[in-house]
Amino acid sequence: MESSWKGIPATLVVLAGLAASGSSYQIIEGPKNATVLEGSEARFNCTVSPGWRLIMWALNDMVVLSVTPTEPIITNNRFTSASYEEGSNSISEMIIHDVQLGDTGRIKCSLQNSDRDASAFLSVQVMGELLIPRGNLVVTEDKPCNVTCHALGWIPLPDISWEIGVPVSHSSYYSGLEPDDLQSAVSILTFTPQGNGTLTCLANMKGLNAHKSVTVNLTVVEPSWESSYQSEIRKSASVKTNKESLETNVKSGSENNAYSPDEPRMAKLASLARESSESSVREQQGNRQPYQDCVPTGRELAAYFLGSRGPSNLKSCCEQSPAPSTHPCGSSSVPQEPAGDWRKEDRRH
Repeated sequence: MESSWKGIPATLVVLAGLAASGSSYQIIEGPKNATVLEGSEARFNCTVSPGWRLIMWALNDMVVLSVTPTEPIITNNRFTSASYEEGSNSISEMIIHDVQLGDTGRIKCSLQNSDRDASAFLSVQVMGELLIPRGNLVVTEDKPCNVTCHALGWIPLPDISWEIGVPVSHSSYYSGLEPDDLQSAVSILTFTPQGNGTLTCLANMKGLNAHKSVTVNLTVVEPSWESSYQSEIRKSASVKTNKESLETNVKSGSENNAYSPDEPRMAKLASLARESSESSVREQQGNRQPYQDCVPTGRELAAYFLGSRGPSNLKSCCEQSPAPSTHPCGSSSVPQEPAGDWRKEDRRH
């Protein structure tokens, strides 16, 4: 019987001793909820009465740190401890270094061989990026404009506000979710600038005394009242003035008022017009050669108007080919004056 006890490891003997004496101690005050920024430290305290032998710390029901009255049992370097005395009671503090978003969850302090424990909740927030896309701005004086600030990758989304370091006649802003990314926020500042200065976008973490800001310089320029349409009119007027000035210089070179530089050109155009008209007449006459064969002779016309011949001969000649309205045999368009000329000519003979 005695030999069997000699084979029990010493550690089991220690644990058995701790269990035997564990009924007289308790947790007086457990840890409290904490909200920390990713990458920072989180600290939790657990106060126990005298006589404790082992304190265990768990994150999301997984033991990450154990503490004895003499030293801590560290299994992960991100989880360490510190111990304090408060009267007859002991305070065990667990420190989580370089807190990660995945550390969010339930923190529990418990005593070995005891059904008593105390827990708290760890909230981890992430500070993302804050940016004004276009950077430094150049705007027109007294002309309303917008500036946009984006908060990307924040958990939870921050509260966004503005600090306006320029003189303005009006300003307002709206903040909300990004249309295409519900995990990001956007704020749009609308203002009417009246001078140079700075604009600062501020993002504040909810529940933490932490914020991030971005600042841009604002340069205000005077407005240009000349529109593009007015600019085109001004250019056209300038071209017209230059053209008139050039024509004036050309005319001033001819001191003879009876002479105009356009006269030779107009005379040439008139000559060309006459040549074109004569060419057209000759072409029409050539095309009407069959009709010209039917034109009565002078004697036939004279005999017709004097009544020496019947009109049938003249009519038969005209019926051989259709005649246009200018034909001498035309109906009412035949001029009567030439007939008188023929009579006069016959009298002379």
